[in-house]
Amino acid sequence: MTIGILGGGQLGRMLALSGYPLGLNFKTFDPSSEAVAGHVAPLLNEDPNDVDALGWFSKGLDVVTYEWENVPVASARFLEQRVPVFPPPRALEVAGDRLKEKSFFRELGVPCPDFWPISTRQDLELATRESGFPCVLKTRRFGYDGKGQMVLHEPSDVARAWDEIGGVPLILEAFVAFDRELSILATRSREGDMRFYPLVGNHHRGGILRLSIAPAPDHTAELQRDAETFAHKIMDKLDYVGTMALELFQVGERLAANEIAPRVHNSGHWTIEGSATSQFENHLRAVAGLPLGSTQMRTPCAAMVNLIGELPELAKVLRIEGAHAHYYGKDVKPNRKVGHVTLVADDDSELKSRVDTILKLLNFREITS
Repeated sequence: MTIGILGGGQLGRMLALSGYPLGLNFKTFDPSSEAVAGHVAPLLNEDPNDVDALGWFSKGLDVVTYEWENVPVASARFLEQRVPVFPPPRALEVAGDRLKEKSFFRELGVPCPDFWPISTRQDLELATRESGFPCVLKTRRFGYDGKGQMVLHEPSDVARAWDEIGGVPLILEAFVAFDRELSILATRSREGDMRFYPLVGNHHRGGILRLSIAPAPDHTAELQRDAETFAHKIMDKLDYVGTMALELFQVGERLAANEIAPRVHNSGHWTIEGSATSQFENHLRAVAGLPLGSTQMRTPCAAMVNLIGELPELAKVLRIEGAHAHYYGKDVKPNRKVGHVTLVADDDSELKSRVDTILKLLNFREITS
C-alpha cells in the first residue's frame, strides 16, 4: 500500500518512519523543496493549489492523508474524487476556520469560550462591550503557534489590534482564566472503532508548545471521561478517520474545548516511546483500514520536550536515562521546531528530574513542578 502525505514537515517524516515497519510506502507533497519528509520518502515539490500537480501526485496512491491543517480544502476534495482521503476534507474545513470550529463545538454541546464573528472595526467595538476585558482577537484562518492573535486588556487596545490584524475575517473570544492547558489524542478507524490516549498536560511559551507530560499530573477519571466524550462527539460527527488532537482548557474541575488539530500532533510525540502504539502508527493503521493498536502506556509516565531554535549536543541528551532524541534534519533557526526529546520514567519524581536535566541543556527554561 502506498500512502500520499500532503505536507512534508516533521510530522510527515515521523508518519513515514512509523509506517515502514508495517510494509507501507509513502509519497509526500509540499511546496518547499527543503521539506524534511523528503529525507525519508519521495517528495513532490509543488503548489498545493495546483490541480495538475495534485492529479499527478494521486497516481499510484491507495489513500491520501495530511500532516498540516492548512491544506486547501478544495485540493483535498479534488483528491477525494480520485483516491480516498482521510481524515475527510470536512475536518479540514471545520478546523481551518476558528469561527466554524467554535460553531461546530456549540452545535455538538461541547463547552467552549463565548465568541463573536468580526468583520469590521465596529463589530469589534460592539463585541468587546459584550465580552468585556480581557478578551482574545484571532484571525479565523492560518493562525498557529500563537500567530494571528492578540489579547486585548482594555478598550485602548482595540484600535491597535485592528491595525495589526484587522482587514481579514476575525473572531473575538472570551478570555478563559484557565488553570492549565490539556490535550487528548484519539484515533478513529474507518469502521468507527476508537482509541484514546491519556490526557496530556501542556506548557506553552510565546504561543509555542514547549513541554508535554503524560498522563497530565493530578488528572482524574472524570476529566479523562469528559475529554473522551467530547472527542467522541467531534470525531463521530465528522465521520473522522485517523488521529486527532483536541486541545482543552481546564477551569476547576471542568473542561472547555480550545481547538482541534485534524492530524497527528506535537503533544502526542511522547507516544513514540511511551505508548504501546504511537499516535503516528495508529493514524496510519486507521487510514489504511487496519486494526487500531493499544494506547496503553509502556511506562507509568512520559514527557516530550520541544527543541525550539536549538539542538543540544546529542551525546549529552543520550546520557540521560530514559531519553530518546528525535532531530528532524532542519536548519536551526530562531523559534523553529527542529526536534524533540521524549522521556520515560517509573514515577513523577524521576520524570521531573529527567525533564529538568534536558531543560538545563537548553537556553529555554520551564517550570515543571
